[in-house]
Amino acid sequence: MEHGIAEEPEPRDDGHVTTLIIEPSAGALGAYVTGIDLTAPLSPAQVADLRAAIVEHLVVFLPEQSMTLDDLELLTDALGGRDVTPFVTPVAGRPHVIRVIKEPTDEVNFGNAWHTDLSYLPTPPSFTLLHAWDVPSHGGDTVWANQYLAYETLSEGLRHTLLGLNGVHSAGSAYGTGGFLDSVKDRTSMAIEPSKDAFRQHVHPVVTRHPESGRATLYVNPVYTTRFDSWSAAESQALLGHVCRHGVSENFTCRLRWEPRMLAIWDNRCTQHLALNDYRGERREMFRTSVTGSAPVAFAAS
Repeated sequence: MEHGIAEEPEPRDDGHVTTLIIEPSAGALGAYVTGIDLTAPLSPAQVADLRAAIVEHLVVFLPEQSMTLDDLELLTDALGGRDVTPFVTPVAGRPHVIRVIKEPTDEVNFGNAWHTDLSYLPTPPSFTLLHAWDVPSHGGDTVWANQYLAYETLSEGLRHTLLGLNGVHSAGSAYGTGGFLDSVKDRTSMAIEPSKDAFRQHVHPVVTRHPESGRATLYVNPVYTTRFDSWSAAESQALLGHVCRHGVSENFTCRLRWEPRMLAIWDNRCTQHLALNDYRGERREMFRTSVTGSAPVAFAAS
């Protein structure tokens, strides 16, 4: 499989040279990462190298990782600790792991709309890990969008306007009682737990400062951002809709064709993603964990 030109290992400030082989997958974001075995214990230097690759490329793809769920949880711990995914029944005995499944008879898949994972929480996760066990013969790709570029390519005037706004986030339309996933529960094998608690609202800055890169990133998405704080939904609709559409321009994206045992890790603090539902009659099974994050902080322009 040809991915692109591999980046030469570079020494860090401490003189350490990474063993990772990194091949960018697209111009906007994304990279294939090899040279690391995630079924073996990782050294602190290896963890630091992997984390640096995620922060730099926003999403990384690690092929042929024959990980168990124990391995997946240990890697999640190494990257910052396990987080819980609300409103989805976890794997038995593993409260931090969810099964992402679409059986051949299902009509609805999980994540088939642009979103940032769990942005409706007061402290959304930093990273998401998704490990493929069974993939369709074709279709079922996932697409990611770079939210640094989304912000940087707005006009100066609109960037200035958005710096002063906060967004209201809620999972109600997706996971709330009577919400979308509740209405299609007979058409999916996902173990969704609709709840009135999903209608809770949390406010985050529309433009946030990434805690590791320090860069400004757009932090709104069409599934969980319902309106601007102190604005009505009607007043928010035109501007919020424009910003959300801009944020997922094809020019900001990369696309992954899944293979069995492929692991993807992405940075929720600066990306959105979408799982395509174009594999009717085929099966797709993956396991997902999230890495504990921190409350988003507003970007302060200099």
